[in-house]
Amino acid sequence: MISKIFFGIVCTLFFASNSTAQVSATKIILTHEDTLRGSNGEYRQNWDVLHYNITVKPNYTNKTIGGNCAMQFMDNGATKMQIDLQQPMILDSVKDENGVAYNFTREKNVYWLEYRNPFSKKSITTGIKTIILFFHGTPKEAVRAPWDGGWIWKKDKNKNPWMTVACQGLGASVWYPCKDIQSDKPDNGAIVNIIVPDTLVAVANGRMIEKVKLNDGNTKYTWQVKNSINNYCIIPYIGKYVNFSEKYAGLKGNLDMNYWVMDYNLEKAKIQFLDAPKMMKAFEHWFGPFPFYEDGYQLIDAPHLGMEHQSAIAYGNGYKMGYNGTDLSGTGVGLKWDFIIVHESGHEWYANNICTKDIADMWVHEGFTCYSETLFTEYYYGKAEANKYIQGLRKNIQNDENIIGPYGVNKEGSGDMYYKGANMLHTIRQIVNDDEKFRAMLVEMNAIFHLKTVTTQQIENYMATKLGIKLEGIFNQYLRTTNIPTLEYRKYGKKLMYRWTNAVDNLQMPIKIFAGKKEIIITPSNDWQKIKIGKKISTTEVVVDENFYIETNKLN
Repeated sequence: MISKIFFGIVCTLFFASNSTAQVSATKIILTHEDTLRGSNGEYRQNWDVLHYNITVKPNYTNKTIGGNCAMQFMDNGATKMQIDLQQPMILDSVKDENGVAYNFTREKNVYWLEYRNPFSKKSITTGIKTIILFFHGTPKEAVRAPWDGGWIWKKDKNKNPWMTVACQGLGASVWYPCKDIQSDKPDNGAIVNIIVPDTLVAVANGRMIEKVKLNDGNTKYTWQVKNSINNYCIIPYIGKYVNFSEKYAGLKGNLDMNYWVMDYNLEKAKIQFLDAPKMMKAFEHWFGPFPFYEDGYQLIDAPHLGMEHQSAIAYGNGYKMGYNGTDLSGTGVGLKWDFIIVHESGHEWYANNICTKDIADMWVHEGFTCYSETLFTEYYYGKAEANKYIQGLRKNIQNDENIIGPYGVNKEGSGDMYYKGANMLHTIRQIVNDDEKFRAMLVEMNAIFHLKTVTTQQIENYMATKLGIKLEGIFNQYLRTTNIPTLEYRKYGKKLMYRWTNAVDNLQMPIKIFAGKKEIIITPSNDWQKIKIGKKISTTEVVVDENFYIETNKLN
């Protein structure tokens, strides 16, 4: 997803507003509804989603939608089932594949489905089951997509209808009934059927498997994604689209890369989207094979800035370099490539392939993906430019709240998960001091956790083992506090005295300093330590390698 912190800084480019849309800038008041939404509660257990088959028919004129969702799941003895569908959307009815209807009641954004009588004396028959959920309503409309989320009803520059959805964080249940929790992705993917007027084209995730012209002036487009997918990534795009494509010779063979753009954007898209195969080459080098060869890669014009929808990346960067023509790092380096193509595609590895169970750990998505921008830069423009870029991003760090949010309530942590998360990873890379070892860790990580949901602890344990370093203190420092460790130092005769301040107790983080022309590795603690550097070297000649994200305090 695009950084909320940077959105707050530059929102005047897009909106007449002076707000600074920081994540959780005010005190969070948690409710019962937050717990229902964000936790794996009693009635989300005993059933595991396997597949969604969604049919949706939007009405552009009155901003309503209707349809159904056939949800296949592994029934492990479920009784009451929590079905998520946010107000004001309405669940009309539920039946199984045999036409048997089910009763349900509503509690705000949750429907309680009476699936099985827990007191029945009949033996429980478990296994793969399907229920079909029929729905309709006026979905929440996104006012500032993609940040606030909802259904998007726009017109293209030729005044044609242009519709889509952006719902990360808010949740897919804003428009269709589902089990709206990241820890239970549909293992076998999804099918999306979109019924639209004949004058429009509908695009969704994966590959188009059917296009049927109906007898009422509408056409049904059917798209299939075979890999497991986050609910919020299942997205319809509807507009006056045209298509061009190419084959990319990747690590697992030929990868289909499809581009769907407004008809008037076709020629400039053929130029701007040259960054897409460049991105693929760099990221397959750093992270290993593109995770979804079966579904292909798509880049799709969207009426908002962008989102990481799996195998259907939303693109709305105005065909400009950088972030809508600006450079997040303030160094000029970020204007050498298209931010949305690079960043949102980076999420195919981190968010879509490796996904966190709880969005409280969303730094895994955003920290690694933000760092992918630095790795892309390094691949094409060299390490010096990459270092300049990652260091430049630090100006956007707020240090307002912890990066890891509260668990079980569908709440993110600080927007610092982007820039601070990326700088933490860059700092860890400096500690390792072996680029091939670091790259091998990233590649293996995407293989080991392929299509899995993870926790911060799993990522920490894996990285620590693979890299052979202790990470507990570093993760605690950068993810669980707002403090930046400060190296306090002073000269004492021929020796340099140094220690950590503003640091957690167990911070074991060696750093590189330069004493004159001499390069030295020191491992500070909270107690004073000393090292011999020579009488002629003054404290002004002692500098810390700027690739380490720390602060310094020189004492007289």
